[in-house]
Amino acid sequence: MDNLKETRVDGELAYDGHFLKVQRDTIELPDGKRTKREYILHPGAVVILPLLDDGTVLMERQFRYPLHDVFIEFPAGKIDQGEDPLLAAKRELEEETGYTGGEWQFVTKIHNAIAYSDEHLDLYLARGLKQGPAKLDDGEFLETFTATIDELLEWVRVGTITDVKTVIGIFWLEKLRSGDWTL
Repeated sequence: MDNLKETRVDGELAYDGHFLKVQRDTIELPDGKRTKREYILHPGAVVILPLLDDGTVLMERQFRYPLHDVFIEFPAGKIDQGEDPLLAAKRELEEETGYTGGEWQFVTKIHNAIAYSDEHLDLYLARGLKQGPAKLDDGEFLETFTATIDELLEWVRVGTITDVKTVIGIFWLEKLRSGDWTL
């Protein structure tokens, strides 16, 4: 696989924003030629698959400004500097939904934008949920609701759910429910 490897020669931070940073590197290609690569630096995030005792799934509706639309998503959020991903998942679930989970299992790690970002997302299954008050961040607005796994699968099929982390999480829930996959 060394015949595919690109090697960093040098680089610089091209943009340093409040939330996102953009890196611009000069790289050497496998054939020895040089070119530039720009990509978003991201600290990583967590995604929670919150399964309620009755088998329904806790979901969110949230407006996403870049696409100017409301999306159906799993609870999720950025991992703070030095934060343990499982603690970030527990924090995000409680902040966004008010629910706390009794049983947590790591599901998988995904990379949602490999062509232009180093972001990764750690997916966790949360069960034994207990409801409490949400603690939304200032400027954060969302609605929570429940749906069955079958409803979520249908919404993926017809294009109602298009968020990649949510689509992947729904497929995981279906595979876990059927017993085809285990954690």
